Amino acid sequence: MTRSPSPIPYPPSPRYRVGEVRPSQLLHTFGVGAIIDLPHLSVMVMGLDDWSPAYATEIGEERLLLAVQEQLGPQVKSLRVPPIQPEGSDNPFDGSAQIGVPVATFPRWMLCPYCRLLAPRDSDLFQLKSDNFRPDRTRYVHANCTKPGAPPTVLPARFLVACEKGHLDDFPWHYFVHQGPSSCTGALRLLELGVSGEATDIIVKCDACGAQRRMSDAFGEEGKHAMPACRGRHPHLRDFAEHGCDQQMKAILLGASNSWFGLTLTALAVPTAVDTVGQLVEAHWVILEKVSSREVLQAFRAIGQLQAFVQISDDALWAEIERKHGGGSNASAEPRSLKAPEWQVFTNPTSAPRLPDFQVTDVAPPPAYRHVLERIVLVEKLREVAACIGFTRITSPGDFAESGELPADHRAPLSRKPPLWVPAVEVRGEGIFFQFDEQAIQTWEHQPAVQAFERQVFQAHVNWRRTRRLPEPMAGFPGVRLLLLHSFAHAMIRQLALECGYTVASLRERIYALPPTEDEGPMAGVLLYTAAPDSEGTLGGLVSLGAPHILGRHITGALDAMRLCASDPLCAEHTPLTGPQTLHGAACHACLFVPETSCERGNRYLDRSLLVPTVERSDLSFFGGSV
Repeated sequence: MTRSPSPIPYPPSPRYRVGEVRPSQLLHTFGVGAIIDLPHLSVMVMGLDDWSPAYATEIGEERLLLAVQEQLGPQVKSLRVPPIQPEGSDNPFDGSAQIGVPVATFPRWMLCPYCRLLAPRDSDLFQLKSDNFRPDRTRYVHANCTKPGAPPTVLPARFLVACEKGHLDDFPWHYFVHQGPSSCTGALRLLELGVSGEATDIIVKCDACGAQRRMSDAFGEEGKHAMPACRGRHPHLRDFAEHGCDQQMKAILLGASNSWFGLTLTALAVPTAVDTVGQLVEAHWVILEKVSSREVLQAFRAIGQLQAFVQISDDALWAEIERKHGGGSNASAEPRSLKAPEWQVFTNPTSAPRLPDFQVTDVAPPPAYRHVLERIVLVEKLREVAACIGFTRITSPGDFAESGELPADHRAPLSRKPPLWVPAVEVRGEGIFFQFDEQAIQTWEHQPAVQAFERQVFQAHVNWRRTRRLPEPMAGFPGVRLLLLHSFAHAMIRQLALECGYTVASLRERIYALPPTEDEGPMAGVLLYTAAPDSEGTLGGLVSLGAPHILGRHITGALDAMRLCASDPLCAEHTPLTGPQTLHGAACHACLFVPETSCERGNRYLDRSLLVPTVERSDLSFFGGSV
């Protein structure tokens, strides 16, 4: 999508297009507060205060909106797609060329590759060269460089500082090279002694006083003492933390993967109304919630906004709208879990309506697995909506707790004030839902060997949380049921990708695992699906593998592949207690791990010995040795 940036984060200035990214990338890769590395620039996506919601289309998904409000407050009124430039707007001087997501130059320190001068962008040493017809050529140049000919294009400084509370700042170059506060105002130069690019071969030097220091001094435990205290800066908000920050700065590299981790909530758009009118109103509530009277309803019908309700009278439609406005909708009684309504629909597919964005078909499980699988549901069409609620730096959300217990001060805000809307994207796809037999699951869970293994994983879970100094180390344990379903999901993702036409990274999992003791339990199911912003996610290649005679072959192939790993016997001998940093057993990149974009749990809580016998043990396998 079109980017419409402000080149500096202070006074208003001319706006230039500098690049394009997809809407989905603005949620999962380059969201608010993230740094985008462009061909000649490094820019940061600004906070929602600078966005223009007038060009951001609203997305209707009431369950997800309620979940977002629970996290950010009731003032959040809508989910919106990031602003997108209209199709066919090729004129760079047209007003539509300014539609996009605002960004600002960051880091603000830049380096001349020829004379090695290191200076901030606003030092008047660098000039902006824009190209309205080729945004990718927008760059800064060092106009007074000693290089003969055209002035060289400067590069962003590759070192930054950040803290675990989401703050990010320019590297303190003067403080670092002078080993503390200094009144010296000499020019700085960043010199490379070798060709490796490693920090040990890079020196920052002051021209005036001759002070110099290796960049390797900024990293590691000793590097913490070389850094000043965190200033609490949020460059995406042009602001500093109100009460400062008590964290120590940590040096990171520009483009480091730990500089930004998005926090997103995801929901599948499933129907919750029981009647046809209610389902249609639910699907078009983004439009109908603006209807405040019969007259407005008639006006909407007259301008063609209610084409889906041609067969429904005004009386019936108005009655349903009044019921939702009055709190009589199913949403008012929504369970807090986003997955509970999805489970109810997938486990009762015959009562689910066939809507444009949701179609399911119940099929028989493969004959060889009817003793463990109760139902297979082909999800021919589905819609997934994801919303961004914040982000973290240095440490990913999964490193805090699997149950989502993220400290409030570690989540960086999207705006200076509580947001009235949050960015969201919707994608469409297809999938296969596996419902496991609850009795078979409970019988397996009560086996002595499985219970002993669960205690072992629980101890590893406690150790893992204590290592990270998380409150209540014994909280958030998902149970051995989730380990089984999670391992099965990964095995099937790797197997189905061989034939369905999608890559492993294009497939995702959604685990439904709750014991009977939980309020919304019991649940024991897995949804494997693909969702993409274009037609790739709905080609039918995944659903076509759900036929009983085809799916049985793939389940058998997936389980057979889990018996032996290329890393055995080391992989099979691994247990969750092998080290304090692991939460998986017999699992590795050669057998069970998948891309983290496909996994709900960051490749944790996995063990293939729960599926089938391995070379190390055979007393835990749910599917036994006869598959």
